[in-house]
Amino acid sequence: MARIDELRLMTKVARLYYVDGLRQTEIAEQLDISQATISRLLKRAQDEQIVRFSLNAPVGIHADLERQLEATYGLKEAIVVESLPDDRQIMRDLGSAAAFYLNTTLKPNEVIGISSWSASLLATVDAMMPVTRPIGAQVVQILGGVGTPTAESNAVHIVSRLAMLVQGQSILLPVPAVVSAQDTRQLYLQDPFVCETIERFASVTLALIGIGSLEPSDLLASSGNIFSAQELQALRDQGAVGDVCLRYFDAEGVPVQTPLNDRVIGMELEQLRKVKRSVGIAGGARKQAAIRGALLGRYINVLITDLHTAQALVPS
Repeated sequence: MARIDELRLMTKVARLYYVDGLRQTEIAEQLDISQATISRLLKRAQDEQIVRFSLNAPVGIHADLERQLEATYGLKEAIVVESLPDDRQIMRDLGSAAAFYLNTTLKPNEVIGISSWSASLLATVDAMMPVTRPIGAQVVQILGGVGTPTAESNAVHIVSRLAMLVQGQSILLPVPAVVSAQDTRQLYLQDPFVCETIERFASVTLALIGIGSLEPSDLLASSGNIFSAQELQALRDQGAVGDVCLRYFDAEGVPVQTPLNDRVIGMELEQLRKVKRSVGIAGGARKQAAIRGALLGRYINVLITDLHTAQALVPS
């Protein structure tokens, strides 16, 4: 077959497929060519630039930046949200985007782990739409949810409302996130109900986590589940930049090991690394170092963040 004849056939097949909307099987039948040949011709039409694709992202969509984040940090997915440079507005906008992500990706029999004391997770749950049919989901609290009465109601609300929205079972972790001493932690871990919840950490398929900077958020501070100023300074002196589930790490994502870790009741960093989907929902200038550390430590593999933070996270 002369080259012009090949090009003519490629063009015809490409038009039938991309313009007229015929399936490959229909083209094969119409032109009396095998489907395997049709597939090869469509591939060659791209190679010959008979077919060229152009992606015109709508205003406010940052597909190239998301792809850069995914390539830089080995993420399953990155979602970049435009927002005003205001922490409260960023949380609302991230919560809305995270809610859409959950509503479109939840799978049957999902075991959803969710941390307490996160304003971004609270915004996510409040923005979610209920699922239309039961999917056999479980919602497991992966960080102790006992604190001051006002703040504790938010921690319980996050778990119980999410369970209601997915028509699933809620499993609370009825202990403080931070206790006064390692011996106190050991006493809590002897409780069969606490042990049962912690044992479920290994079966979590989707973890929803906030990413904290070294200074505690207002919600965390109001809960009472915080370390003292001296203890936080000691973490800072050892290079800590942030935490997930009150497990601290440095700028490279390396865990910062101190005795404080033995006073936390919640999911471990190594457990987070093993979760199939670990979704970090965080943004704002003060959290950039913490988010980068969480990415480098591979504690999250899906990131939902704001535009300015995303731009700061990719190589210039």
